[in-house]
Amino acid sequence: MARDYYGTLGVSQDATPDELKRAYRKLARELHPDVNPDEQAQARFREVTAAYEVLSDPQKRKIVDLGGDPLGGGGGGGQGMRDPFGGAGFGLGDIMDAFFGAATGGGAGRGPRSRVQPGSDALLRMELTLEECLTGVGREITVDTAVLCDQCQGAGCAPGTKPQTCDTCHGRGEIQSVQRSFLGQVVTARPCPVCRGYGEVIPEPCQQCSGDGRIRARRTITVQIPAGVADGMRVRLASQGEVGPGGGPAGDLYVEVDELPHDTFEREGANLHGTLRIPVTTAALGAVLQLKTLDGTEELRIEPGTQPNTELVLTGRGMPKLRSSGRVDGRGDMYVHLQVEVPTKLDAKQAELLRELAALRGEEEPELSSTNGRGHGLFSRLRNSRR
Repeated sequence: MARDYYGTLGVSQDATPDELKRAYRKLARELHPDVNPDEQAQARFREVTAAYEVLSDPQKRKIVDLGGDPLGGGGGGGQGMRDPFGGAGFGLGDIMDAFFGAATGGGAGRGPRSRVQPGSDALLRMELTLEECLTGVGREITVDTAVLCDQCQGAGCAPGTKPQTCDTCHGRGEIQSVQRSFLGQVVTARPCPVCRGYGEVIPEPCQQCSGDGRIRARRTITVQIPAGVADGMRVRLASQGEVGPGGGPAGDLYVEVDELPHDTFEREGANLHGTLRIPVTTAALGAVLQLKTLDGTEELRIEPGTQPNTELVLTGRGMPKLRSSGRVDGRGDMYVHLQVEVPTKLDAKQAELLRELAALRGEEEPELSSTNGRGHGLFSRLRNSRR
């Protein structure tokens, strides 16, 4: 039973070439190895690509519509087996032809391959500041990719001409050689060196693209970077990559974010971390400070008696939480780590004032003690570890 190429692409038997192309593009975006590394998805991608190559070729599509399988090798007489080297369509007829050749009445080839091939994806890196990652940004970028030739529209032929059937392989796309062995005639096939396996030649190639159906061009496009992106994330621009040979469907363009370091904050997912140095007097007496954040100025209250390494949290002042669907779901938090700075140089008056404060607090001769008064502090732990 021949393979269901229409079912593989999810289209009806009377689908137009444009409908075939749209169906292939949709599936290729989901299954391409650069997007979906799953092995089953890669196998499915190969099947979808083979189905599109068959149905986009008028001659091969006629074979399918007549109940045959152009990749089955046996003229549609049976379901082709999977080629162990990754090719699609190594059928029973191929095995019989390889051993017995014309003696079996076989000799049918796999047919010519299509000139139309899907294009490759392209990757571009974009540097963004933390502020731009916070709000998102729209930016124009210049890309240099293969685009559809505007002279031949992908056909590869000069205006007013069309491809002709190859006289060497007579449109089969391959040539066969026969050798005798003790098993009989051994038939081997290889791509036609004249048409390179296409089954047709272009007598008058397009002067602009030299018959490739595409040219390289520099163009400017606008990319919208959503709020909340992070370093290494990619934004996909569908069908903005390389146009395939023969004017095949274009791949996608991926813009990868390169987040630049920030002078004040460090990012951890959707949360931000920053260190604020305060003098010992501020830690002891408390204060209300004006803290510069990514959104502007925020009031920060330092409570009296604040200890070193205290962590203050500003809820909802972090980065947007970007979901896989592209939707922003709230914002993270900002963590302010307080670092108390002890003065290293004091003049005479400052030193005298600190001595008076120490006398008032009874701290002229401080005593070393455990943290909880029951022998479970740092020094007791060190002492116990030596026993």
